[in-house]
Amino acid sequence: MIKTDILIIGAGPTGLFTVFEAGLLKLKCHLIDALPQAGGQCSEIYPKKPIYDIPGFPEILAGDLTNNLLEQCKQFEPGFTLGERAEKISKDENGMFVVVTSSGTKHQAPVIAIAGGLGSFEPRKPGLDNLNFYEGKGVEYIIKDPAIYKNKRIVIAGGGDSALDWSIYLADIAKEVTLVHRRNEFRGALDSLEKARELKTQKKINIITPAEITQLIGKEKLERIVITKDKVDSNIDLDHFIPLFGLSPRLGPIADWGLEIEKNAIKVDTFDYQTNIPGIFAIGDINTYPGKLKLILCGFHEATLMCQSAFKIINPGKKNIFRYTTVSGIDGFDGTRKEAKKPVIQSLNHNN
Repeated sequence: MIKTDILIIGAGPTGLFTVFEAGLLKLKCHLIDALPQAGGQCSEIYPKKPIYDIPGFPEILAGDLTNNLLEQCKQFEPGFTLGERAEKISKDENGMFVVVTSSGTKHQAPVIAIAGGLGSFEPRKPGLDNLNFYEGKGVEYIIKDPAIYKNKRIVIAGGGDSALDWSIYLADIAKEVTLVHRRNEFRGALDSLEKARELKTQKKINIITPAEITQLIGKEKLERIVITKDKVDSNIDLDHFIPLFGLSPRLGPIADWGLEIEKNAIKVDTFDYQTNIPGIFAIGDINTYPGKLKLILCGFHEATLMCQSAFKIINPGKKNIFRYTTVSGIDGFDGTRKEAKKPVIQSLNHNN
């Protein structure tokens, strides 16, 4: 059983900033995320996409924003359960929430902060016959460990940042990398496209456009694919096929927790972004209220107010005096700093 003050469901920007705001109030946090790394969409979908509306940064890459938020909150030593989806919630005899993940890991906390962005993510899958049969047998939708592709023949399908970035990254690891996109134009960052084209010139990446994968072939595992270009089919032998068409957001099991839902979002009170269940808050893109804007900076604001109410729930009767960090410092509000410990990260598929 992992015990904490605030259990944060979602390790995207809003969830990570919640750790910092909670830390100022001496509250410990643990985060659950179905993705294998922190950062949410910023890390998984568009790590090299520039963001222009973060205060103090005229421009910052989504991946760099994640890294900065991790650096900012690590002094408060958050814990992480990654690669596991929050599935079930209940209350124990002491009135504490107990959340169990898809891998059976149990978490206990008096306060829940749902910061799941647009919800849990499921990969968008191409409409190919026998696709499900080859999952785990040569077909992967998320790259968790690039080392498994060392000296392998890889085919990546997609036209966004993830497809370009992973093609570039794997060019120095895999034996052969082929990038297939149904259009000539890519949606990714310009610098990534330039790098991919340069690697194509160096014959480190094979780019085929406009084309589509139309057939998967193999007896016990994926051995070959058929690529259709200009109505002509060609076969390519491979070890791994990685379709990177993005992730579809869904509330997932959270939709069955008894929360008030409106248009696939969780309704909250704008006083502190608490849901209809006392002790459960929803912050960031996953919530809804009149005038809601789905912006990262709005999630930061919501996290700040949420933590103030969380403090009162966790410390009933204790008065919290609001202080500015510019005056009081951060660690212990005494202006001193301590060396941060490494975050506690729950390994993938770890059962408790």
